[in-house]
Amino acid sequence: MRSVALIPLLLSICLFPRLARGADKPLNFIVILVDDLGWMDLSCQGSDYYRTPNVDRLAQEGLRFTNGYAACAVCSPTRAALQTGRYPGRIGVTDWIRSMFQRGGLGTPEKNPTDYVGGPGRKLLCPPNPYWMEHDEVTIAEALRENGYSTGYIGKWHLGDEAWYPTGQGYDENRGGCDYGQPPSYFDPFNQPKHKHPMIRAGIPFLPGRRKGEFLTHREADEAVKLIRDWKDRPFFLQVSHYAVHTPIQAIESVAAKYRREGRNEINAKYAAMVESFDDSTKAILNTLEEVGIDDRTVILFTSDNGGLDHGGRPTENAPLRSGKGYPYEGGIRVPFIVRWPGVIKPGSVSDDMVCSIDVLPTLLEAAGVAAPDDRTIDGLSLVEHLKSSGKQPLGRDELLWHFPHYRHAPGPYSIIRKGDWKLIRWDEGISELYDLKSDLSEATNLAERKVDKLAELDGLLTARLKSMDARLPRLNPQWKGRKQLSPE
Repeated sequence: MRSVALIPLLLSICLFPRLARGADKPLNFIVILVDDLGWMDLSCQGSDYYRTPNVDRLAQEGLRFTNGYAACAVCSPTRAALQTGRYPGRIGVTDWIRSMFQRGGLGTPEKNPTDYVGGPGRKLLCPPNPYWMEHDEVTIAEALRENGYSTGYIGKWHLGDEAWYPTGQGYDENRGGCDYGQPPSYFDPFNQPKHKHPMIRAGIPFLPGRRKGEFLTHREADEAVKLIRDWKDRPFFLQVSHYAVHTPIQAIESVAAKYRREGRNEINAKYAAMVESFDDSTKAILNTLEEVGIDDRTVILFTSDNGGLDHGGRPTENAPLRSGKGYPYEGGIRVPFIVRWPGVIKPGSVSDDMVCSIDVLPTLLEAAGVAAPDDRTIDGLSLVEHLKSSGKQPLGRDELLWHFPHYRHAPGPYSIIRKGDWKLIRWDEGISELYDLKSDLSEATNLAERKVDKLAELDGLLTARLKSMDARLPRLNPQWKGRKQLSPE
């Protein structure tokens, strides 16, 4: 009888490693990922226009990083990096993914593309971007589910079409995750009824219409609340990946009216209303955690997939950061990054250490007592000890890098390395930019010609780092006729 009685205990120790280390109950984890949210788009980040009291609460009760970064200046690479703890250049997902419907409904190919692409008007041929993140990548959800966690995904996925949706990457539940890069509409039934493509006419897969006119971000919040209540008695990992604040810029009129009265233009007012909507979602999540009694053992990590979209201050403005989404400047890659861990992090903590999307997987796995995959390189660092010290213990990182070998938002392919306060932007067509972020956060003064030794040092280091991860680089285009060299911005 005694041996039988021991079976549940042994199972719990195997499934929930934190119990074996003396914790009362295993931790839960919620990642809130906002699409295209700029570094300055929260009141806790210094905005005097956007109203985000509930996200501010995460910062007031947790730790806010001033040097938080997305792994890329566009969405899909960052999403892949967050899921795997690996740099986009190592995974091979280096641009936003164009899945089946975005390729004109051509059907799913058997393999990801391998041929370099380009035309006679471009100096360089660029490596192909895949149509999906490969199944052999290990996601946070896969690692936690194998250790007894329930796993759920809500909102934007954008890492491949149907065979590569969240349920094919370790998630038990999927509410709205598909190959859409943006929603057809933010209003229920979330579709464009006259669109030529049947998927767009149908709306968002796995998130059917429920109440005409309901705002998408609020619907995502409701789905999160349901799963939290369903899973309150078991450990869970939930990613709430809002489609907001990505285009189309649409908002609830009564909310937008509040901001319109403050003298901003129409698109700014609608964007502000969209910001308020994910803040509402955060409130619903926090209230539900308290209601079901698991607030004290639920870690929440809040961040964005890239910098804000800033076209002359529309729909948002990233100042004092330069530029915005798609570009290698701080406005394109620096993002809010906040962690709330009740009973562990001293409320109101702030850290200046550099953190990135790649740190999410190792952090959550260590906090759960789950080993990270040991058969591959994990580029991210666990933030656990840094968080336990409320940001006092140095993280021990002095460099990050980015790799975007494509012609897209920016005028040409580029790679970046930040080492300490120094940042090198290397455009593959031959231009280099060097900035001292400590004295020049706005990247107004290019020091490449004045600091030749520092430029050479960082350039060599960047080359070595890209080589070590076997990152695919642009190649000279033999069809190129010779054109004027690119000029950033």
